[in-house]
Amino acid sequence: MQTGLYSKHFESFFASEELRAQMKAAVELIRPVKRIFFLGNGGSNSICSHMMEDYGKIARYRTYAFSDAPLITCYANDYGYENAMAEWIKLYLDKGDLLIAISSSGESKNIVNAAAATKNQGGKVITLTGFSEGNTLAKMGDINMHLPVKNYGVVECFHQTILHIILDSLNG
Repeated sequence: MQTGLYSKHFESFFASEELRAQMKAAVELIRPVKRIFFLGNGGSNSICSHMMEDYGKIARYRTYAFSDAPLITCYANDYGYENAMAEWIKLYLDKGDLLIAISSSGESKNIVNAAAATKNQGGKVITLTGFSEGNTLAKMGDINMHLPVKNYGVVECFHQTILHIILDSLNG
């Protein structure tokens, strides 16, 4: 068991001028939008559901997450899992809306396809990734926040922390 795994990364992440600048830019990108879509798989999907509620309740945005089991299985059955989120985006996202795409690896095809669909429809994209720096999703956003760690727990915890810091800045 590794000790101090989270504390080891905390200072390096949040002392990073680049990450602070990206979070500030994210606040400015988010401020004028009316609707925010959150997408992720597994633990990242749980973050999406949580952030959908907080950004709606606290910052008063209209928020959406692709996290309802019947919705996911319907779209996955009809369009294939890799295209399910992109098809949902195509139906509901309007020009000028924002997608916050969360993927620890940055290689989840369904998230990458949804980000591409968002861009094709004139939406904006903020990505949160981990693992390899050159991952596919990290190259697709208007703002890309990457954590160079290969541990799901650390990446997911810091993604949620980043989104809370952004929310506090929007609400402050």
